[in-house]
Amino acid sequence: MLAIIKSAAVLGIDSYVVTVEVDLANGLPTFAVVGLPDTAVKEAKDRVAAAIRNSDFKFPTRKLTVNLAPADVKKEGAAFDLPIAIGILATQNYINNEKLGGYCFVGELALDGSLRPVKGILPIALGMRSAGIKTLIVPSANAPEASMAEGLTVYGVKSLTETVNFLNGEVVLQPAVMPDIETTEIPTAYEIDFSEVKGQQFAKRAMEVAAAGGHNLIMVGPPGSGKTMLAKRLVTILPPQTLEEALETTKIHSVAGTIAPGTGLLKTRPFRSPHHTVSKNTVYRA
Repeated sequence: MLAIIKSAAVLGIDSYVVTVEVDLANGLPTFAVVGLPDTAVKEAKDRVAAAIRNSDFKFPTRKLTVNLAPADVKKEGAAFDLPIAIGILATQNYINNEKLGGYCFVGELALDGSLRPVKGILPIALGMRSAGIKTLIVPSANAPEASMAEGLTVYGVKSLTETVNFLNGEVVLQPAVMPDIETTEIPTAYEIDFSEVKGQQFAKRAMEVAAAGGHNLIMVGPPGSGKTMLAKRLVTILPPQTLEEALETTKIHSVAGTIAPGTGLLKTRPFRSPHHTVSKNTVYRA
């Protein structure tokens, strides 16, 4: 029996649809995952099998083949655990195949069947909305972030059992609600402020002009003169982010996995402070 599930993967800071095809056939008990999976995806076999058993479902003792299409693009991460598990259960008629067509599933399974958050949920949600998918099912901790994709219905689930019960109509879940956001400017609150800088009038004036005009800056001076201290506070005098800028910032942090579970849109402008030794263009003198 064949089950076809929609999932998604991140490529850069964008996402694309991945079709998870699960085939259950007669033969010796095997579990193969194909479609250029990385190590984390290959290990899904053990996580999914344990999660299904510990959720009081039967794991099939037949030949099981999972294909992740498109097969010529490498798949990374543990986000395919949930769609693979749903596909296996659908091949055993725990779930009606006809109910799966309008859903996209993303999530990592724990061995007890509970769901853990995954990275890159906001790019996935925005990509699925663009692809015409109407409903996204994600771990409950990822639901606030995914709800930023306006026009996409997002359901947060806590376990494999809850997901199956929801698909079968035995449990009613409320869609994640997108918080009210200004459509023009996002209000910000920083822990530091440009007004805290005492002295440095010449440098402060240059930074104010650069911030007002959108110019670049280069600061040169000995260690301890205040370059990093000033640079950290430059973002506090920049204009508030637009919604598009905030979404772009949140996408990058989402893919990097630096957003705490349950966090929605990042409202502050980003700041990075790389060490001076990060450059590879080091000049060596004999």
